[in-house]
Amino acid sequence: MPDHKLIRLSIAMVWFYQGLWCKVLGGVPRQEAVISTVPFLGAAEVRVALITLGLVECGLAVWVLSGQRMRQAAIVQTALLAAMNSGGLIWAWHLIPDPGGMIVQNFAFLVLVWIASEDRRYAAYT
Repeated sequence: MPDHKLIRLSIAMVWFYQGLWCKVLGGVPRQEAVISTVPFLGAAEVRVALITLGLVECGLAVWVLSGQRMRQAAIVQTALLAAMNSGGLIWAWHLIPDPGGMIVQNFAFLVLVWIASEDRRYAAYT
């Protein structure tokens, strides 16, 4: 099994890429198009929501890198990904080129998230 620091770094890199590059810096314009389909967001609020979501994702990256409260971090990451995937599939399904692929990739990512949440101190006793 790889060192948990390497696993946490891998997870954090995904969150930094998705949050900073894709959303905050606008590197993937389709992300804004997806957010714009949320029915309760007006045109003026879309960019603010996108940047806020990107900053939350960057915050998750920092949290994961810290290695603190990893079980809680896994719960938050799972809830956020479930909410984002559900919203995307409900409101922006026509903008997602491969919904099945998105779900499979996020499932694999969450498996890694939950592996990172394992408390290594107790592994020898289970």
